[in-house]
Amino acid sequence: MKKYLEVGKIVSVHGLKGDVKVEPWCNEPEFICQFDTLYSKDGKRAYKIERCRVQKNMVIIKLKGVDSVEDGQAMRNKILFMDRDDVELEEGYYFFQDLIGLTVIDADNQKEYGKINDVLQTGANDVYQIKSDEGKSYYIPAIADVVIKTDLQEGKMYIRPLEGLFDED
Repeated sequence: MKKYLEVGKIVSVHGLKGDVKVEPWCNEPEFICQFDTLYSKDGKRAYKIERCRVQKNMVIIKLKGVDSVEDGQAMRNKILFMDRDDVELEEGYYFFQDLIGLTVIDADNQKEYGKINDVLQTGANDVYQIKSDEGKSYYIPAIADVVIKTDLQEGKMYIRPLEGLFDED
């Protein structure tokens, strides 16, 4: 599993003191504000957060050492990453990036349906897009009645599909 996970992208400067506007790539923009430090992709560069707030589904961040419009402009289009060790997820919750690539298997007959290649947020519940070896796409709801077990170490998700979900007719 990757140590550093994308949380958002700096899209512009906000104000005259170097604050940057970040497009959040997480469920809730407020999630980003819980961090004291964000990172570059490889973690070699740490960005200390002096203050952070949400404004209209965007995140306004003041980074230490970014003190002018010019400094902020230099940060534009940078992707910000979090260290997975800085977050403890509740039981049954996963980072989308960890789900991508899992092999989806029928919990009852061990039939392989394909691999998860996207997670869609629909409002009511997430939906996993599965791509079969033949290139066909299927969509399964991320609900307890369908998803029986997720094993990141094995790289597998066991499901009990709803009737008709994988029917070819």
